[in-house]
Amino acid sequence: MPAVPTALELLGARTTSSSGASLLSFHGVSGHDVYNLTAPFRVGETPYLAARVEPRDSERSTVRFFTEDGSGRWAVVDDVNPPDLQDPFTFSVAGRRYVGGVRIETEPGTGRITGWSTVLLEGQVPDRLQAVFEGPAGMKDLRFVDLGDRVGVLTRPQGEIGGRGTIGYAVVDRMELLRSAELDQAPLLDGQFAPGEWGGANEAHDLGDGRIGVLGHVAYFDDRGDRHYYAMAFVLDAAGGRPGPLRVVATRADFPSGPAKRTDLRDVIFPGGLIRHADGTATLYAGLSDAQAGQATIPDPFTDV
Repeated sequence: MPAVPTALELLGARTTSSSGASLLSFHGVSGHDVYNLTAPFRVGETPYLAARVEPRDSERSTVRFFTEDGSGRWAVVDDVNPPDLQDPFTFSVAGRRYVGGVRIETEPGTGRITGWSTVLLEGQVPDRLQAVFEGPAGMKDLRFVDLGDRVGVLTRPQGEIGGRGTIGYAVVDRMELLRSAELDQAPLLDGQFAPGEWGGANEAHDLGDGRIGVLGHVAYFDDRGDRHYYAMAFVLDAAGGRPGPLRVVATRADFPSGPAKRTDLRDVIFPGGLIRHADGTATLYAGLSDAQAGQATIPDPFTDV
């Protein structure tokens, strides 16, 4: 098997870049950063997005919902009890809307993070969501895609099986049949990340031809211990779980400069979702340096692949 390209080699092979990148503006959450968001989605005629909201010096976050206010800014939805989750995502299966995020466990007294899992909420967005599923302990970045007669699930084990994080794939017949133990044992995709690097899925698209388009991230530590995260994409065969090659689709440098939560997070982009367009482009929504959120126009990574 040929060597897996490193993140820097994937970056060097990149042939296109983003355009029209901008930072998103939020109001109603003064004193808090807004980042790691979903792409906008509609409930009826109302556009929403969900995002991670927290103080700069803390990781005690909530997921808040925002609507466009008509001036290009996103206004927080009040009178909603926000779930204590991180890094929200959203998807629909069989016409039902789900919102997910990462629930963290902390040590009493110190606040030190001791564990995490992915939680799914289902119901009317944003005010009638109920928890319906919790994934395996220690697993972030579970992602789901409606395949019509089945549901595709992308997993991200860490530790003895997945190292710092790799991607697995499973299929279930219905959301009601999700079982944490089975997802924990999902087969891993071969040859996704170079040794010492890690990544995960952030969003999945049914391409309608037996393939899944996966938006995700690939990451590594440099010699100083700083983190580098790139937005990547690949195509996955839905039936056999065979992945195509990774491509870098965006980096932090593609967006306007701004603050970082910590200095080691300056070169971090966490893609949240894509809105695909008929002209072969897509709008990418991403968290930036764990402190801001942005959008950029990129070539649709799932066109002509």
